Amino acid sequence: IALIKGVEFVKELFSWVKALVVALVIAFIIRTFLFVPVIVDGESMMPTLHNADRMIVNKVPYYFNEPERGDIVVFHATETRDYIKRVIAVPGDTMYYKDDTLYVNDKKVAEPYLKEYKAQMSGVPLTEDFTLEERTGETTVPKGKVFVMGDNRQNSKDSRDIGFVDEDQIVGTTNFVFYPFNDLRSVD
Repeated sequence: IALIKGVEFVKELFSWVKALVVALVIAFIIRTFLFVPVIVDGESMMPTLHNADRMIVNKVPYYFNEPERGDIVVFHATETRDYIKRVIAVPGDTMYYKDDTLYVNDKKVAEPYLKEYKAQMSGVPLTEDFTLEERTGETTVPKGKVFVMGDNRQNSKDSRDIGFVDEDQIVGTTNFVFYPFNDLRSVD
């Protein structure tokens, strides 16, 4: 009888270990290839994102498509630090700011996500005038790279300072804040 109980215990233990291993493998696959949580650190994406917002980064879209203008992306800025910014220009684009207005390929581009901050500026430009060439030395965004900026234009370290972002450094895109729970929201 003791031998039977011992065998049943080993079977039960093996069943639990197997379930745990399967769960860990699934979690590894999801985190490595599909989704990863991220915490917003700083105010460079205000008012769209707030310091300490927790978001889910979706890695899947960039397996099949290139980043698009307006995407909010997480990328490896350094070996130890990731940034979250908005894609302003993609490969082949020309771009500049004039009178607090974005122009991409010589066409005015609406930036509704800046409306709240622009209203607070009392006529002072939120984004200073500059051209792509002044900031990067290039007249167009090179192949395989994007130009990114934070929504809090006066308090953001972005492509104006660090240059273009290599597309292969982009972790994924994000548009859903899941914490704090009282502020669950989708962002554009």
